[in-house]
Amino acid sequence: MTTAQTDPKIQVSAVTEELTPPRYPESWECCGSDCGESCVYTIYAREKEEYDRQVKLMQSFFMEKQKMRAIEISQPGGPEVLKIVEREIPTPKAGEVLIKVKAAGINRPDVFQRQGSYPPPAGASDLPGLEVAGEIVDGDVSGTDLSIGDMVCALTPGGGYAEYCIAPAGNCLPIPEGLSAVEAATLPETYFTVWSNVFDRGQLKGEETLLVHGGASGIGTTAILLARAFGHQVFATVGSDDRVKAVEALGATKGINYKTQDFVQEVKTLTGGKGVDVILDMVCGEYINRNLESLAEDGRTVIIAQLGGSRATINSGLLMRKRLTITGSTLRPRSAEFKTAIAKNLQQKVWPLFAQGKLKPVVYATFPFEEVQKAHAMMDAGEQIGKIVLTLS
Repeated sequence: MTTAQTDPKIQVSAVTEELTPPRYPESWECCGSDCGESCVYTIYAREKEEYDRQVKLMQSFFMEKQKMRAIEISQPGGPEVLKIVEREIPTPKAGEVLIKVKAAGINRPDVFQRQGSYPPPAGASDLPGLEVAGEIVDGDVSGTDLSIGDMVCALTPGGGYAEYCIAPAGNCLPIPEGLSAVEAATLPETYFTVWSNVFDRGQLKGEETLLVHGGASGIGTTAILLARAFGHQVFATVGSDDRVKAVEALGATKGINYKTQDFVQEVKTLTGGKGVDVILDMVCGEYINRNLESLAEDGRTVIIAQLGGSRATINSGLLMRKRLTITGSTLRPRSAEFKTAIAKNLQQKVWPLFAQGKLKPVVYATFPFEEVQKAHAMMDAGEQIGKIVLTLS
């Protein structure tokens, strides 16, 4: 679908050109007598009325097609504030594509945005939704390997909870071989996040070890799978014995139930007192000092969320003695160019692992678009192991 196909004025013009308008009769064609229904002018009037009717139908059809269903946050609050509304289909700008959405992943930032604590960055859609899978139907694909009609998964700055959404062309990736749209919709937010924080910022390499807090989350399961695929030992904290079994089944060297076990002591035991080299932390708060105790010398902890609070008193002596690094990042406000660089790394180094069977998305549950409130209620309850996905027909 090109811009000409999505602009209703152009669409109507193109179609009505195929309708033959009636020709107004010349005066000499009329006999000049009262010929009733057979009069050329009467026939013209009937044909003109029918022509106008068809044009109006076309206008109505295409203008209606320019609307889409979208999920809007009516006000800050619980899942009940998510409402299905009608919006205009967005128009892609230079460097952007329009995607007809088949599936949209649900992520913790969507919940924070719904609650009013994580507003979208300037210029982004006010609609929630940071990752989708679907078909490129319009836009600017110059400078990429993409084509109109390609099936892709994409990282979006917002707007994924809709029948159509905009994404920077460079933030789109082909759906890995053998994966469905539902599976592909779970990839962008988690894989972009894990790659940029564990491998780029955290510099996990060689035979180094990784500790993941929130190991059963979408980010956590992705970090386990990706680190294991590259040969690293991974330890993961989770909140139940069932989840311990689940993360170990995914490949974690050891799951740690933080409710019944001290993860600091467990990590020391598991690493022979050395500690881990990198920690991916979604908790923050009081975990910061415990992370410092769990790190090996020259270790790095990367904070990507603050589920346990944003403030802590740091043991700077331990920090200096072990030459530790505390860093952090958020992905959504970063530039499209920054995310494009991540996308290129993923396509080169990670996407082939799906075809090789070394990686597999973890889909916990799917919900129809209309049941978004139920999907968010599940997210709020923290029941999932892996990802929750909205599907569109």
